[in-house]
Amino acid sequence: MLMLNWLMFAITAIATPSVDSCKQCIVLAEQSQHRIVIADVPSQQIIWEWKPELSNVKPEHVKWFSSPSDAKVVYNGKYILTCASGGGVALVRIADKKTLFYAYAGGNTHSAEVLPDGNIVAASSTGNYLTIFSVDTTQAAEQVYSHKVPIAFGHNVVWDQHRQLLWSAAQTQLRTFKYNFNKKQPDLIPDTAVALPGKEAHDLFPVYNSDALWLTNTTNVYQVNAATRALTTANTDYQKNIKSITDGPAGFPGIIILPKVSWWTDEVLDTKGQRIFYQEGLKIYKARWVLPNTFSYGKQ
Repeated sequence: MLMLNWLMFAITAIATPSVDSCKQCIVLAEQSQHRIVIADVPSQQIIWEWKPELSNVKPEHVKWFSSPSDAKVVYNGKYILTCASGGGVALVRIADKKTLFYAYAGGNTHSAEVLPDGNIVAASSTGNYLTIFSVDTTQAAEQVYSHKVPIAFGHNVVWDQHRQLLWSAAQTQLRTFKYNFNKKQPDLIPDTAVALPGKEAHDLFPVYNSDALWLTNTTNVYQVNAATRALTTANTDYQKNIKSITDGPAGFPGIIILPKVSWWTDEVLDTKGQRIFYQEGLKIYKARWVLPNTFSYGKQ
């Protein structure tokens, strides 16, 4: 019996992909267990997870990470930047799941972004603001310097490396901000604002290897030309209430999160409605391919 158990363990270990070897992975903001997971699409297996209570987040701060709302890979695919409706923002090292930095934005945080100097900005919908943090990994979460910048319906933030601007789709406007590049006292300066059709702009994320952005709201999915700000309706079979959209090179179709219950689902679909990933009982809020983001961070 012991030999059989050992053999089954060995077979499972061999069959389960690792994050390093995964060729087609997605990172999910998964709310049934208040965690971030990486899933291997070909095997349909979850191969990595981060839970704040199992990391070095203080017990009294775990509630900050209830109902995770976004997650994406940063720093050459070695780290995950995540945030949660509970108000928390965290930078997590994939290799050992260590939380290198975390802080509290509050206000139902929906999105976060890394700035060129390592500082972090987050968008919060309740209270209508962006929070910019001075990132110092030696400081306790309660001591982190932060500054709030007003914005309507804060749901998204994307850094534009080429233009050195921060983008945010705010309710019915597409806005950009300049960054003061002050590491210790960071701030954002309003730049441009362009009217958007519809209301409640939700997801904003770079189109893979392109000078363009995906944009979703309650009625449509768009692509935004970053140079001209022109919008075109995206070629997707689903347009309404898409929580997240991301794409990749050949073999990586555009993927969407279309809620089944309230704001979550147990599956990831491609833009034509084909199932890409499914696991019963999950409550997925957003899904992203684990791929380089050259729009925000340049060549990685």
